[in-house]
Parts: sequence; C-alpha cells; structure tokens
Amino acid sequence: MTNERVFAMSFASVYPHYITKAEKKGRTKEEVDEVIRWLTGYTKAGFAKQIEKRTSLRDFFDKVPKMNPNASLIKGLVCGIRVEEIEDPLMQKIRYMDKLIDELAKGKKMEKILRSPE
Repeated sequence: MTNERVFAMSFASVYPHYITKAEKKGRTKEEVDEVIRWLTGYTKAGFAKQIEKRTSLRDFFDKVPKMNPNASLIKGLVCGIRVEEIEDPLMQKIRYMDKLIDELAKGKKMEKILRSPE
C-alpha cells in the first residue's frame, strides 16, 4: 500500500482495529484513547470529533493540537521498519501511534508507554 493510500484512510476506520488489538490482550478502549491523546494532544471532545467526522489520517495529524515532545523517544520496529528512521514525517507519526498500540497490547506499563520520567 502506498503512503498516499495510507494517508487517505480515515482514522475512524483504523481506530476499531487498535481497540480490538488491545482488548484481545486484556487492555481497554480507555487505555487506547489515553495513549493516542498523549501522542497527539487531542482532548476527549476533540478526539471524538475526529472519529465522528471520519477524518483522514493526514487530516487527523494535520489538526493535532500538539504532538507530544516525547514522541521522539518512541523507538523500535513496526512492520519491520524502525520508527525512528522513517523519513516521511506523517508516516512517522502514524507509525508512532502504531508502536504505542503495539506496546499497550504487549502488556507494557502505561508509565513506560507514555515515556514518563523514571
């Protein structure tokens, strides 16, 4: 799938897959929402509005109130690609979100996922 096709996908179509992945591993929708809001700075209402409007992934990230300054601390593989080495800024943000959901599903503690200071 090309980057442009990924960017055009609606966030609302991807979001249920994140929830399913997390819930299969005993995590909750609320935790999924928390990690995505941590990354993007969306309020609960702003986040819900993006889902309701079926915003594309491009627009979802273009409208981000404030990317978390600790997002650059997200490292590791997603789909066999190191997120810290992705050159396209939009794709990197999408993969940061994927990586956070992977960590949640793998049972990492929220403090680690949210890159809280030790």
